[in-house]
Amino acid sequence: MSGLRGRLIVTVVFAAALGATAAAWAGVQQSTASLFEAHRRYHTEDLAGRITQAAPSAQYPPGRGSLDRLRIAAGEHSLVRYGDAASGDGVFASGAQVVPAELRQAMNAQADSEDPRVLTQRVRIDGRPWLLIGAPVMITAPDGTQAPSGIEVYAARDLTDVEEQVDGLVRGAATTTLAVLPLAVLLALLASQGVLRPVARLRETAQRLAQGDLAARTEPAGVDELARLTRTVNDMAASLQDSMESMARMEEDSRRFAADVSHELRTPLTTLTATVEVLHDILPRANSTRSADEEEARESAQLAVIETRRLVELVEDILDIARIDAGTAQPRWEETDLFEVISTCVRTRGWSDDVVITGPAAGPGGPTVMADRRRIDVTMANLIGNALTHGGAPVRVVITATSEGASVQVIDSGPGMPDDVLPHVFSRFYKADAARARTPGSGLGLAIARENALLHGGEITAANHPGGGAVFTLRLPRAPEPATGEVHQEQGE
Repeated sequence: MSGLRGRLIVTVVFAAALGATAAAWAGVQQSTASLFEAHRRYHTEDLAGRITQAAPSAQYPPGRGSLDRLRIAAGEHSLVRYGDAASGDGVFASGAQVVPAELRQAMNAQADSEDPRVLTQRVRIDGRPWLLIGAPVMITAPDGTQAPSGIEVYAARDLTDVEEQVDGLVRGAATTTLAVLPLAVLLALLASQGVLRPVARLRETAQRLAQGDLAARTEPAGVDELARLTRTVNDMAASLQDSMESMARMEEDSRRFAADVSHELRTPLTTLTATVEVLHDILPRANSTRSADEEEARESAQLAVIETRRLVELVEDILDIARIDAGTAQPRWEETDLFEVISTCVRTRGWSDDVVITGPAAGPGGPTVMADRRRIDVTMANLIGNALTHGGAPVRVVITATSEGASVQVIDSGPGMPDDVLPHVFSRFYKADAARARTPGSGLGLAIARENALLHGGEITAANHPGGGAVFTLRLPRAPEPATGEVHQEQGE
């Protein structure tokens, strides 16, 4: 059980079992101590009473008969010693060797004491537990003073019954501990439910946030750490939502601004283009009689025509990107012959001498897809134009039918692209060489090509061809996904 639930259950069960075991063991120890202490007190008081009653009738120094009478008074399993003389029965029938040396030494140590005590020691004799009691016999003088008589009385009391009671306590403690385990498991399950339920709700909220539902929240319950964590996650989600909404508004404002500015520029730029073209056309052609001022004016007019056309292309590209970003681009889906569209694109732009179109299905009747012919034309123009400008002629265009639709490779004859350039070639306004800022083109061509491919449900990738040069590969499905827009067939122009 490596999950949080498993670890929590194991921890709770282990803690409960450990607590139950510790409590049961402490109870057993206390009960055992109490049982032995009760039996020790009872037997020592009983032996002391017996000796007190029998001592006055004993002779001092005692003879054999006095020792026997004291032994009989002490009860079964008793031993009475005086010097080298001894009288014993039961476990002491074999002599004093049953008495441990420690107990005898303790009795000898208090022989001259004015207040000798009754001593006890637990031993095992023939595998059975016994309580050995050692008591000195005192002589009482007529004036009431007491003095040691030198007589030692030892008694053995069987503790088998006490040990059986202790064993019963141990078994009961073990049974109690085992009985606690199922209850501990149940409590652990309940605890894990109570602890992990808020965690599960937080996980669901986090998943919804990750999926884009920024309004997802978890209702906090209680005032514990999980409730505080829930409130923190909610605050984080609210802050994230505010930031994302603010960024979305800024992005929308930026797109709208670009679209509005581009739209507003189209009309004056169209007028300006027409004006500079007329101005360029009415200026005198080059001849021997044209003055230097007229020559400079015509060159300026020609430069104005070129730059104005570049500006118009930039505005059109920005408008196209803005429509795609805003989701307002409306493709005109129709059955499209890729070979026909690409051939027309190359021919109308005057690239026929520098571009070779090849493929197993080259020619009319080649691979066809449902596509927007105008956007495919723009895409191929951007790819081929980029290859001619930054790679070099000849440029090969290879059309291939695939199981999913079709692919088109545009391969130039240049040195290829550096590795640090490849990840950025589709970025907007990206140019590999900053010194070529005046390179013809808006810097949006490849970005627009990629957006058009995505709009068709396809993709464009860039790489270096093994045979040399850069290769751009356009992959198109046979038909766009339904989410792209309603697919319908129209008559081509």
